[in-house]
Amino acid sequence: MHFDIDPADLAFRKEVRAFLREHVPADMAERTRSGFHFLREDQRAWTKILNQRGWSGQNWPLEWGGTGWSPVRQFIFEDECFAAGAPPIDTSGFKMIGPIIMAVGSDEMKQQFGPAILNGDVFWGQGFSEPNAGSDLASLSTRAVRDGDEYVINGHKIWTSYVESADFIFLLAKTDPEARHRGISLLLVEKDAPGVTIRPIIDIGESHSLNEVFFDNVRTPCRYLVGEEGKGWTYAKSLLDLERAFSAEWPRNKRNLEQLRNIASRERDGAGRLIDSPGFAARLAQLEVDLQALEWLTLRALYERKGGTDLPVGSLLKVRGSELLQKIGEMQMEALGDYGAYFYPDMHREDGAAALAVPGPEYAPGIAVDYMYRRATTVYGGANEIQRSIIAKSFLEL
Repeated sequence: MHFDIDPADLAFRKEVRAFLREHVPADMAERTRSGFHFLREDQRAWTKILNQRGWSGQNWPLEWGGTGWSPVRQFIFEDECFAAGAPPIDTSGFKMIGPIIMAVGSDEMKQQFGPAILNGDVFWGQGFSEPNAGSDLASLSTRAVRDGDEYVINGHKIWTSYVESADFIFLLAKTDPEARHRGISLLLVEKDAPGVTIRPIIDIGESHSLNEVFFDNVRTPCRYLVGEEGKGWTYAKSLLDLERAFSAEWPRNKRNLEQLRNIASRERDGAGRLIDSPGFAARLAQLEVDLQALEWLTLRALYERKGGTDLPVGSLLKVRGSELLQKIGEMQMEALGDYGAYFYPDMHREDGAAALAVPGPEYAPGIAVDYMYRRATTVYGGANEIQRSIIAKSFLEL
């Protein structure tokens, strides 16, 4: 298959690159590239910068206040932003709940949340997974019972990313406990509503971005029902496909491979450089091939999505991208040698003097933390085993 890149898209890439050189603060880029979790204040500030340029809603159509860019231009923009060290946008807002609200939400809901998402004034936590309902979300047990003009919610969500610094939670709950898929509704809840309890989950890298969320008779107004009652599963399916496509992590894979090449060029293997070791070089070359294959698979998916397709391209991208990210991380750790076993504190969150008084080269901090966190890449967004079953059913008609 051959793709001809439109010269206008190449010019667009140059425009984006020039904008990023001028507008991404150096200290913000340094923090983003460190390998540790982003800071919410950086994300908020960057979203406002993009919104002033009219670029924050990169995947939103013009009628929603977005850019109206083609899927290819969205790909180019994300690629350049990641390379420039720009903080990530709020994926939950822009790529998940935002498009659902703008497509099926009430006019009041669109007016309340659309501009706020675009300007970085509201951030979101995703209340989908439960202790006994992960990839099989239809088995969730959280209940929402209507009481007058409110829903009363009781339940327990887990692996809720960044909700500790969010403003709202969008969650799936059973409004009809007798039904399965048809009994699920999509609701919005204020994070600080009475009865909401957030318990942090400290991950293997000793960082905090994951949480458990408990709902104990939490009340949310009926106006925060997204779309129609009982259609939450339908909305969630399209939302999850977007999440899985994002999990291909093309820009992160690209940057991490460049980082791996840099480490291998500076680390020694006996008398020579590690990158010149035949065995290591051969494995590095295979990662290069895999990365190029992921790029073209992503572009193909973008072109097919533009033309309309019912195939689960998100599942396919998720499997290939997540597994490649883990392979690159393993080689980064190998290239670091003994320094890969050292626990480096996040210098942007810890005491500056203590964080700087660490052993090893300047590129060592953040590698191990990112590697350990990305062990979950093949699980979040739907376990890869489940994605392979979806692929088999759709592509192979099994």
